[in-house]
Amino acid sequence: MSTENDIPTTAEELKAYEEKHAPKEETPSETNIKKKMEENKAAYLANLPSDEEMKELVIEQLKTIYDPELPVNIYELGLIYNVDCWTDEISSLKMCKITMTLTSATCSMSEIIVQLVESISSRLEYLKNVDVELVFDPPWGQDSMSDEAKLAMGLL
Repeated sequence: MSTENDIPTTAEELKAYEEKHAPKEETPSETNIKKKMEENKAAYLANLPSDEEMKELVIEQLKTIYDPELPVNIYELGLIYNVDCWTDEISSLKMCKITMTLTSATCSMSEIIVQLVESISSRLEYLKNVDVELVFDPPWGQDSMSDEAKLAMGLL
């Protein structure tokens, strides 16, 4: 039981009491720090999608981008020729290169469409960068369109 004599009355007694009763904090050792860092790295890598999973996520995003002049997304329209994703060795983040074309080399909305494709990296976790290569060979044609796109445009 506590008595009046156990209560600190001076600054020195209070300091001594706090030191005696303060919870002991252990300074993390280098081994513990490295172990915790390895655990965090393993947890991060476990959540990182595979290159193929990232490709599928990018394609999902491409299907949300519509040509402003047509009622069809650019993926179903056949403007996307290739999506290649890989893991950056330094950051462990994903990188993607998208090879695409436009319905016409003189498309007035080309800059906007390319910017929308490049912006996919800001919408997907773990995706560091999207590089867009715009090509016109082979040229785009209606035969590049999916059946869904042809149906939406009244071509079927």
